[in-house]
Amino acid sequence: VQLQASGGGVVQAGDSLKLSCTASGRTLRRYSMAWFRQGPGTEREFVAAHKWNDGSTHYADSVKGRFTLSRDNAQNTVYLQMNGLKTEDTAVYYCAADQGIISSSLRFWRQWDYWGQGTQVTVSS
Repeated sequence: VQLQASGGGVVQAGDSLKLSCTASGRTLRRYSMAWFRQGPGTEREFVAAHKWNDGSTHYADSVKGRFTLSRDNAQNTVYLQMNGLKTEDTAVYYCAADQGIISSSLRFWRQWDYWGQGTQVTVSS
């Protein structure tokens, strides 16, 4: 499956942004989906994930209550609505897909099989 992330940009603190991740090659219906991010000089960190098999959605504590992951299987697209953006949210955001990820592994980026190319989000103060 090929993933294409988009929607990044430069915004001010407190603003909102919505990222999209569109898949081609396969339907996403039976794939768990996730968003990760990577700031300069840091390791890729978990942001949010949705598991296709049980419908559960998981968030990093740092974004809980501000970010919302949603998916539109008909459009083969996953979204990340980001509200109340902070300067510390500045990073390259990546979407990921996997068919067999389990709950105990989904926060670890190396466990995900497919990746998009990343989209830059910059939040200025």
